[in-house]
Amino acid sequence: MTDTTTPLAVRAAPPAQVPVPDPGLGLTWRPATLQDAAALAALNVRSEEADGLPYRTSVAEVAEELAGQWRDLSLDTLVGVDADGTPRAYAHVDTAPGDERVVRAFVSGTVDPAWRGRGIGAALVAWSQARARQLLAASGKELPARIATYADDSVPEVACVFEAAGFAPIRYYTHMRRPLDAPLPDVPRIEGLRVVPWSSELDDAVRLAHNEVFADHWGSEPRTPEQWHAARAMFAPAWSFVALDDADRVVAYAVSGRYEEDWPAAGYPSGYTELLGVRREWRGRRVAVALLATVMRAYQADGMAYAELEVDTENPSGAHGLYAALGYEVAHSSTMLTIEL
Repeated sequence: MTDTTTPLAVRAAPPAQVPVPDPGLGLTWRPATLQDAAALAALNVRSEEADGLPYRTSVAEVAEELAGQWRDLSLDTLVGVDADGTPRAYAHVDTAPGDERVVRAFVSGTVDPAWRGRGIGAALVAWSQARARQLLAASGKELPARIATYADDSVPEVACVFEAAGFAPIRYYTHMRRPLDAPLPDVPRIEGLRVVPWSSELDDAVRLAHNEVFADHWGSEPRTPEQWHAARAMFAPAWSFVALDDADRVVAYAVSGRYEEDWPAAGYPSGYTELLGVRREWRGRRVAVALLATVMRAYQADGMAYAELEVDTENPSGAHGLYAALGYEVAHSSTMLTIEL
């Protein structure tokens, strides 16, 4: 019989101690610090180059990942350094403070290509899963719990390591791109709506609109102001736009990122639409088309070759079909793997 008075995350039986990988693997283990950002970015880039991935991690992204106010680097990160002090392996466990429906812990990490095949990856996954269970229990939220990670489909070996530790694929994502040298779609005129450039004055209203828009999307949870502002390393305000109604209420938004470190690896410069959302009462009126057509023009004006975005293949809004109709094509894909608690 289930004890309904105990938080579900606590019932996940978190370990009292997190197992640090065996020193016999050849590395010395310690937590990450803010000063490790450049070295950890370099470690990620070595892995991305070896795996032939079309993107590269920037120092700014790692620094942002380490700087969240709710993160405890001494407990939530693990770095394996060689005899020269160079990071050769890294793992990070993160949570999302705003979770209201499912309390989540996200695990990530990498192993230097020269150090693979020694069991380090499996050891990092074991450490990450144990720490994730501790964080989920510590949340105190009486919610279902999930440990999640993402694996690029072009590197199936990564998914295999997680699956061996009990993770299972649950969701699939496609990265889509649209050439900007092809004719762009017209920006439709929509009665009662105008598209304006992003501004700091509108920013929190956009956050609140995003929380409402994605409330019915699988895996989406509300973002707190701290979470919202802790995801700005690659934010491109000049490529971001907001749709307002006659009462100046935010009804839709397109938030873009500028990932210049990716361009040499991908072979072209691009603008990336990170977030796109339309309030339910405005759906079916081509608002998303108006925003995408606007961002495409902004990307093109700055010399970008492609517009890019990512979509959940099971997105209930029909987004995949919309993007395809506007000329976006699948470039690569990834999978979310989880342990559901």
